[in-house]
This record gives sequence, C-alpha cells and structure tokens, in this order.
Amino acid sequence: MARHDDAPTGGLSFPAAGTGLLVALVGYASSVAVVIQGLAAVGADTAQITSGLVAVGLSMGLAAIVLATRQRKPISVAWTTPGMALLAATGPVAGGFPAAVGAFLTVAALVMLTGFWTSLGRWIAAIPKPLANAMLAGILLKLCLAPFAAMTQAPGLGLLVLAVWAVVGRFARLYAVPTAVAVALGAMALTAPDTGALPASLWPSLTLVAPVFTWEALVGIALPLFVVTMASQNIPGLTVLATFGYTPRVPPLFLVTGAFSALSAPFGAPTVNLAAITAAMCAGPDADPRPERRWQAAVVGGLGYIAFAGLAAVTATLVLRSPPILIEAVAGLALIGAFGGALLGAVQAEDERVPALVTLLVTASGLSFFGVGSAFWGLVFGGVMHALHRWRPAGKPA
Repeated sequence: MARHDDAPTGGLSFPAAGTGLLVALVGYASSVAVVIQGLAAVGADTAQITSGLVAVGLSMGLAAIVLATRQRKPISVAWTTPGMALLAATGPVAGGFPAAVGAFLTVAALVMLTGFWTSLGRWIAAIPKPLANAMLAGILLKLCLAPFAAMTQAPGLGLLVLAVWAVVGRFARLYAVPTAVAVALGAMALTAPDTGALPASLWPSLTLVAPVFTWEALVGIALPLFVVTMASQNIPGLTVLATFGYTPRVPPLFLVTGAFSALSAPFGAPTVNLAAITAAMCAGPDADPRPERRWQAAVVGGLGYIAFAGLAAVTATLVLRSPPILIEAVAGLALIGAFGGALLGAVQAEDERVPALVTLLVTASGLSFFGVGSAFWGLVFGGVMHALHRWRPAGKPA
C-alpha cells in the first residue's frame, strides 16, 4: 500500500466533505444511546448527561480537526463506545458520578502518558489479544442480549426497532443502526406520557463536576477503560490508517486526544480516542479518489460532531424518558458487530481459547470484589489461566 505522508493537499474536496458529514451522522446516531446509558449507569443525572454529551462532542470534533489539519491525514476521532458499554455493565461506583469523572481524568492522563512514554503503549499491546477481545466481548454480551429481551418487556416497540434494523441492514448495512435509532427516538417521543419532561431550554449547557478519586473507581473503571480504549479503539484505529497507507506521527495522536479528554472530563465527558470504523470511511477511496485530500473528511466529520453537540439536551431527555429496556435495545443493536468481532478474536486461537472464555465469562458475570467490577477480574482470572496454560515444568518439552 502506498504511503501518503507528504503529498500535496489541493483544494476543497466535495466527496470528502460529504463523507465527513456521513461519518458524523453514523458515528453519533449509532452509539449515542450507549453513551447516555453508560453515563446514567455510573450515576449521572439528566443535566450531567447533557453536559457530558456537549463536552464530548466538542472534544472529539476539535481533536479531529486539530489532528487532521496538522498532519494532513484522515485521522478520525470518536468517543469510546466499548468504554461506555463498560460503564453500563459496571454500574454505580463508590463516590458516585464524581468518582467516575475522576476515572475519566485518570484515563486521559494515561493516554497522554502513552504519548510521552511509548513503553506504556507497548505494555497494553502486549496483553494477549484473545484476553483483550474476550474482556470486550464479556462487556458487550449483556447489552447485545437487550434487543431480544426488549421484545418480551415491550413487544411492540422492541419488535419494531429490531425489524427496522434487520430490513435496512439487508440493503444498506451502514444505515441500519442510525435508522433504528431514529425509529426508536420517534417512538420514545410519541409514547412518552409526560410532555412536561421536555427541557425548559433546548439550548444545551455545561455542568461542572468536581472529580473524586477513589481506588474502587480507579481499579474498577479507569484501568479497564484505559485497556479497552487502547486495545479496541486506538490500536485498531492506527491499523486502519496503515491499511490505507497513512502513517501519522503517533505521540501527537495520544497527546491531543488525551489533552482534550482531560479538558472535557470535568464536564462529565468520557474519553475520546482514535476511531476505527469511521476512520475507514474517511481514509477509503469513497472519501476522495486522491488520497492526499481525504484528510478533509475527518475535518468535516469533526465539524459535524460539534454541530451534534447542540442536540444534547433534546437527545438526552428523549432517551432518558423512554423505557430502559428500549434504550438498552438500541445500544445493543449498535454493538452487535463489535461483539462479533471481539468474540471471533477471543476464540480463534485454540491454545488460548480456555483462558479467553474464562475472561469472557467472568467479565459477563458481573463478579465484584472489594467494589472492583468484573472487567478487571476477568483480565485477572484470564491472565492466571493464560499463565497456567503457558507454564511447563522444568525439563518438560512444550
């Protein structure tokens, strides 16, 4: 694959601009329910969720614009969807939402540290891939079951959302989740009985949350969130760019995304990171036949995320007024593809299959010790099994 490191950039690319708008629409609509559910699970109220959506939209939009403009490469930035699924699976932590904000700040600092100290990134990359994938699959499993549970608890709406996702996905897979989200939001608006619950002002506002640092949140949220962000977002994002011939300078990527994450975290925003799926959209030939102009797609996508931040109040209110199982159903549909990829990566290697399955099952079980969530313990138990499978008595051949 040819490299595009020093090619001229040219003028405005209308295909790239169109792709950037599509990236923002797909990226936002496909997983905003996951973000809302994750923030709500760790104790955020409606005002804090609205603030978090505003801050994270501004953060990932500005980070994408800065990185793509300075490096002239289609570097797309997104929120950590698997990380938000982790929050949804973890639930309340000691210290409430301020402790979760402290965990967000810790992850941001670790990401920035990765930019300065490359050994930290290598350590994360050294975690056996089957175990990292198994942890992610365990985190996603419960959410991916929700669309089918919704048909029991809210059969009409659940079946409608699932049918729309299935039919649209048959002909245009890229639009399946956004269309299902649009149908779900419409159903939420039409069926919500309390119209007085609409926000007094549709203009979103920021709410400052003073961070609290607890060891339960640091070990139960920050550490797994950092591992998930690096293993399932940043490293795949770099791989996608390399697939299309782009080799950006890596330290600035982590420094910029970590810095914007740190600035936005006190307003309730989760971590931002390199995108993978939308990175492929920006870096691919559909963005522009000329590779040297595709960076503009990432810039326009960033502008789109900033624009969507203005919808935070309406989006948060509509989603939070809906039946919780319907929120989970929409979130689960958005994560089925990620679950399938993680599951395949977990069990593909036969010699790592048992440790990976232990990791997956412990993570999915909701096991908790000392206030620390199951994602951490999944890696611990799986790591022990991995070590046992690799250990051989002295003098015995492998």
